[in-house]
Amino acid sequence: MQAKSWGLFAVLCGASLLVGAREISWTQLLTFSDDAWLTLTASRFPRLVALVLTGVGLSVCGVILQHIVRNKFVEPATCGGLDAAKLGILVALSLIPSSSALMRMLFALLFCFGASWLFVALVQRMRTPNSVLIPVLGLMYGGVLSAVAEFYAYRNNILQSMQGWLLGDFSKVVQGHYEIIYLILPIVVITYWYAHRFTVLGMGQDMARNLGVNYHAIAALGLLLVAVTVAATVITVGAIPFVGLVIPNLVALRYGDHLRNTLPIVAVSGASLLLACDLVGRLVIYPFEVPIGLTAGGISGALFLLLIVRRLR
Repeated sequence: MQAKSWGLFAVLCGASLLVGAREISWTQLLTFSDDAWLTLTASRFPRLVALVLTGVGLSVCGVILQHIVRNKFVEPATCGGLDAAKLGILVALSLIPSSSALMRMLFALLFCFGASWLFVALVQRMRTPNSVLIPVLGLMYGGVLSAVAEFYAYRNNILQSMQGWLLGDFSKVVQGHYEIIYLILPIVVITYWYAHRFTVLGMGQDMARNLGVNYHAIAALGLLLVAVTVAATVITVGAIPFVGLVIPNLVALRYGDHLRNTLPIVAVSGASLLLACDLVGRLVIYPFEVPIGLTAGGISGALFLLLIVRRLR
């Protein structure tokens, strides 16, 4: 099964490099056509890298949050983290209009980390948490943050700038304007290094303490990793929902919850899902594009509904 996953991933990567408004054939590449290689290196390859790293990062974020909160329906879009990151970018734009991408990312990171920490604290204070109430709380919490962000953008006359982050879009990814997404690489490495501790976190605070794991320190590390990933993806390509919700559930259903074993599968599956969503968006109204925020939300939502129906049966 893992070999099939990697094979599908390789096929999707090849398709992503060849599909676009400008057609590129293997013969053009083999004959070293200047125009074909320029399109490939300046646009297609950066887009492929951004797609893969974003899919990997968002799916890993979902795994981390689900183990910290101990709920399978939690991911950055359902716990307020994504909305908080957008609010942080808006604050950066209003306070420092000429701020760099790194500065805006820092604001998004701080807001996302703070909002995620508050959400976890709210969940831990619930007397009778259940699998349905927690994501409902997260959606309401995110709705409040989104409303605050829109009101803040309206008051500061930057509502139009905010629209660009409401839906993820990879069409503007070109060489020299996406490299911040490489921050996801060390995030994935650190997550794999602490995979066993995150697995223990999913057993509860008391069990973690009995097994010698500092629950609060590892939870803070996990939230920081999530905040960095969300901030980097929102700055680079915008908000993309539900990838971190669907992929961890599908993988856990077949392979279990031990992250040291399942994290590579989660990563390649998240990348493959985002590549497939991007290809659908590029082909459905070719040569124009549908923003990946729409295709990812629709396809991921449909997959999750099918998963729920299957489990009910």
